[in-house]
Amino acid sequence: MSAIYRLQCKAQSYDWGKFGDVSKVAAYAKASGATVDDKKPYSELWMGTHPNAPSIVMDESKTPLSELIKNNADLSTKAVYDQYEGDLPFLFKILSIRKALSIQAHPDKTLGARLFKEFPEHYKDPNHKPEMALALTPFEALCGFRPLNEIAQHLETYPELKELLGNDVSEEFFATVKATGESTSEKNVAHNKQVLKKVFGTLMRSSQETVTHLLSKLIARLNEIKASDPISKLVIRLDQQYPGGDVGVFSCLMLNYIIMEPGQAIFLGANEPHAYLAGDCVECMATSDSVVRAGLTPKFKDVDVLVNMLTYQYGSAESKKMTPIKFGEHSLLYDPPIDEFSVVWTKLGADEAEKQKPIEGPSILIVTSGSGKLTGEALKTESDYELKEGYVYFVGANTPIVAQSGSSELQFYRAFSVATNH
Repeated sequence: MSAIYRLQCKAQSYDWGKFGDVSKVAAYAKASGATVDDKKPYSELWMGTHPNAPSIVMDESKTPLSELIKNNADLSTKAVYDQYEGDLPFLFKILSIRKALSIQAHPDKTLGARLFKEFPEHYKDPNHKPEMALALTPFEALCGFRPLNEIAQHLETYPELKELLGNDVSEEFFATVKATGESTSEKNVAHNKQVLKKVFGTLMRSSQETVTHLLSKLIARLNEIKASDPISKLVIRLDQQYPGGDVGVFSCLMLNYIIMEPGQAIFLGANEPHAYLAGDCVECMATSDSVVRAGLTPKFKDVDVLVNMLTYQYGSAESKKMTPIKFGEHSLLYDPPIDEFSVVWTKLGADEAEKQKPIEGPSILIVTSGSGKLTGEALKTESDYELKEGYVYFVGANTPIVAQSGSSELQFYRAFSVATNH
């Protein structure tokens, strides 16, 4: 029995995606045999067993990946198989983003289960959804609350935000920042978070009429002074993408604006506010579709749940970036503080090779650029598999692999899961 299978993966087409001729998702979907329409947005490529877009083994029988894993416990190891009930615990994706996604957070397991039980029409499953994004191209995102003094500075620079919050809330925030904004004592940090929650809650619950009025006032002022700093330009851009007074535009003055280069990554834990804004990334998440939205979206907004669920941790944009560790001569490991997944990024120059040690769990890899070959050992026999841009493979547990680049650079990302007792 083989331990390596090439997969056919499905692309998702949402309004915010990049169009076919420039979308990485479209380019990779072509490798799976999809016909691409240049005028259509291609937003996400899903690699995994999620029922909304399940991956299929590219063989005569067209076996669904979920079935392959379910019927062959050895491909996962018994420990992983038992822990995740014969399924894959992660969903691996490529995203190509033309316009901002909603400001959102993902519930933890307890809240996820409650929302699913009480509002199944809005929340489709009870799982939590921690996720990690690794930049494929320069990538922009909002992630977590800014340091408090930066938010206070924005209340001064953008008086329309201060007006929206009202004098009492603004003054209480200024006083708090002045008194305990820099403090690291547990008591003060807890108090700071309460005040930050009040500020964010006031913003998100503002009346639509007031938001529309103050946002148009802000945009008019920024255009008049020809504001060219990154934050003002972002405010103008988000307002153009979601016209008509979306409160999410104001949120970017409170959340960290992060620009990542290829090789940089962010991890988004449960109950952390975020929004992807532009670029292409590799994303990995726990298998779930549980999202609480509150801005930059025409979809259902659940403002009270969002305001109450957030952790209100605050800190610098840099503190949100992950520090990878060496995994091989040409590979880096991104290992978030959760059980379901980790990701390895391998970058080989022309005519280079790397042997990767066997991983004690199932993995999925996608070639993001270049070409070459993969040699996998299974049952003492070796087989070669072609590596080309957009090719996706499932690799069974404990399979040693060797990746060899061709005459140009080869890059691939590999998501995997191991049992938690490791």
